[in-house]
Amino acid sequence: MLTVKNLTKIYKLGKVETPALVDVSFKINEGKMVALMGKSGSGKSTLLRQLSLIDKPNSGKIIINHREVIATSEKIRSKLRLETLGYVFQEYALLPELTALENVYLPAMMLGKRGVDYKKRAAELLEIVGLSDRTKHLPKELSGGEQQRVAIARAMVNNPKIIFADEPTANLDTSSAKTVMETLRHLNKKTGITVIFVSHNPDDKQYADELIFLRDGKIVEEY
Repeated sequence: MLTVKNLTKIYKLGKVETPALVDVSFKINEGKMVALMGKSGSGKSTLLRQLSLIDKPNSGKIIINHREVIATSEKIRSKLRLETLGYVFQEYALLPELTALENVYLPAMMLGKRGVDYKKRAAELLEIVGLSDRTKHLPKELSGGEQQRVAIARAMVNNPKIIFADEPTANLDTSSAKTVMETLRHLNKKTGITVIFVSHNPDDKQYADELIFLRDGKIVEEY
């Protein structure tokens, strides 16, 4: 499903170079739920941005479904981001003027799918994440946990192969965080979708099939 080989990312500020990832290599099999864990500044969010094609590394390879994606054109990367990958962000990233249903089906509408199909799909996903009674609510009318579940439904709408979640519970209380992580785990088990999430919370280990620990941009046995 996803193979990473010798991934290196260096940030430059003038003449100062700061390595964020150093020769990182690993493999994630299809259908796994994997946690990228480490303390603040360990490189876990930087790694997620490379894997999800939001950013580009300085060197190394990322192979998704047997295809090397770093050297591809931006057009192909954009297509992969829209059709093959799903995203859940720490800040939810919902459009405030759209309802929950509209936020969920927006990526499908961007692909030019039929309105009747993507609206039905969005409604089904909101039911799966427990928000069938919130379809017409605006983000400001939803709790933080509910907004994040809308974001999860949105990430699923185009039937992606992988969902990337960057600290999806960082802004939530304990109860809401538990609901969000259980929702991701349920979708992982129900659909077989691969989920890769970033967390600094040791409690989130319980939701993962595999753990990847980072320290100073390198993979370690434990953090």
